[in-house]
Amino acid sequence: MNAQARQSAIAAGVLLTGGGVVLAALQMSSDAGYAGVGPNFLPLVVGGLLALCGLGLLREAFTGGWRDMEEPPGAARGDWIGFAWVSAGLCVNALLITRIGFVLGCALCFVLAVRGLRWSRGARGLRVRQLAADVALGLAISAPVFWMFGQGLGISLPAITSTGWL
Repeated sequence: MNAQARQSAIAAGVLLTGGGVVLAALQMSSDAGYAGVGPNFLPLVVGGLLALCGLGLLREAFTGGWRDMEEPPGAARGDWIGFAWVSAGLCVNALLITRIGFVLGCALCFVLAVRGLRWSRGARGLRVRQLAADVALGLAISAPVFWMFGQGLGISLPAITSTGWL
């Protein structure tokens, strides 16, 4: 398969995925909820933008291909240990989120996923300072998300306490 055919296939896949998301969103209830926005609003926006990206990629594929592409960084083959770290982060989060809450569960997922990504880039050692920074960043990302969903949108996520703030 030549480069144009591969690029066209990827572009068509992105376009079809965007179209599928839009079709699925149209099947959802559009009853206005909080601030007059229904549950199908965000999927419609994401699906529409994804379809636009697919059209842009398709245009590029047919007008000379994806230009000025650099060789991707990393190894020629996948790093299974790095993949295992990222997968462990997702699985641990899914298993523990109802026990330790959204904030800690997502922070732990972040730490394990970052560990896997660093492993795949060749950083095999574990430095305490880097681990502490990863934990702090994971908490700094997950806590505001928890607060926005709980306090701003009124969507209940698993919490550590019954106050709704953690």
